[in-house]
Amino acid sequence: MRVILIGCGIAGAALSLTLQRARISHIVLEQASELSEIGAGLQQSPNSIRVLEYLGLKDELSRIGVPPQAHLFKDYKSGEVYLKTPLMPKVEEFFGAPYYHVHRADLLDILVNAMDPENIRLNSKVVDVAEHENGVEVRLSDGTVEKGDVLIGSDGLHSMVRETFFAPEKPRPSGCVAWRGLVPVKVARDLGFEQNSYVWMGPHRSAVLYYVRGGDLFNWVGIGPYNDNAKESWSQTGSRDAALKEYEGWNDQIRELIAGTESLFMTNMIDRDPLDRWVTDRVALMGDAAHAMMPYHAQGAGQSIEDAWVLGRCLEMAEGDIPVALKKYEELRLARANRVLQQSRAAEHLFHMSDPDEIARRNARFAKHQLGDQDGFPAGQRWLYSYDAEKAVMGTDEEWRSLAW
Repeated sequence: MRVILIGCGIAGAALSLTLQRARISHIVLEQASELSEIGAGLQQSPNSIRVLEYLGLKDELSRIGVPPQAHLFKDYKSGEVYLKTPLMPKVEEFFGAPYYHVHRADLLDILVNAMDPENIRLNSKVVDVAEHENGVEVRLSDGTVEKGDVLIGSDGLHSMVRETFFAPEKPRPSGCVAWRGLVPVKVARDLGFEQNSYVWMGPHRSAVLYYVRGGDLFNWVGIGPYNDNAKESWSQTGSRDAALKEYEGWNDQIRELIAGTESLFMTNMIDRDPLDRWVTDRVALMGDAAHAMMPYHAQGAGQSIEDAWVLGRCLEMAEGDIPVALKKYEELRLARANRVLQQSRAAEHLFHMSDPDEIARRNARFAKHQLGDQDGFPAGQRWLYSYDAEKAVMGTDEEWRSLAW
């Protein structure tokens, strides 16, 4: 079997490592001239960390990751904590794997550094893809044709594989813009931010904050209404004055954090509508190509990493029956990832409520949970974090199937 992957982001790199572990021949085609990642922070929960540990990255994760103590939901103006749920070390004790905040570039680095360089081909721009009865073909811009038995679209939000074989529709604008920045640890410490995960909730806006890069940097993302100046680019710079205007009336802790950020970026936030199929006989989607989602549940990269393990293991276990392997992968992954996608969309309203009565009802639900759940983990969180990709493949993990949001 020879597998061709298009795209070497977090999804493609994690699948390459899974295939490498299984000694399955593969090539990752990446159009960039070097493997680097922009963006900022990622929250990695036990469901994805568990896979990364299967891939042998446990020590590297502990080096780059920051273990937050708690998840705090706060009022945008007063700073009142509406809900506090435990993270480390209780998450690891309860779910069997840790919770880390990491920088996106650091996570990609440890994945790529573990890959065999012979399995990566840079400067490889794909211009055409095709599926035949006995194989797949990928044509590159330099005229080269790569042939294989399986084609995997790990090519992100604007996936050529998705548009060719599944759905040619455009991505969905969310109506929101993400403002983001990184500040030195001293700035955050001086403002009183502890080693937690913070969600500040306000009318039509929210802000998420946490430490990354081993605790050396503090990452913040503010999500608010669409701005005509925002492009779909993680490298577009933004104005600090404009960001402060967007967060006018917010708690001084947030405003001083924005004021202390030297370089700000802004991004038009988009996702994809869920698909009802991800595979053909020889082609499969994974990661953002399959289920690009909003960030409110912090699961975009996590679901991609789950995909990678399940897809790689299905190919390993199918003994050459590729259609069976891909169908099994789809059965195990599509419903779960689509559910997370839809719940991530729904969480936007939870974070951005503006009606006082609705806000009061939300906060009452938070308070009820805080008093009534002894282990501290909501049912949805238990469903999300308890998922074990290896047990799912082996058919022995029934708990995640029965638990609901």
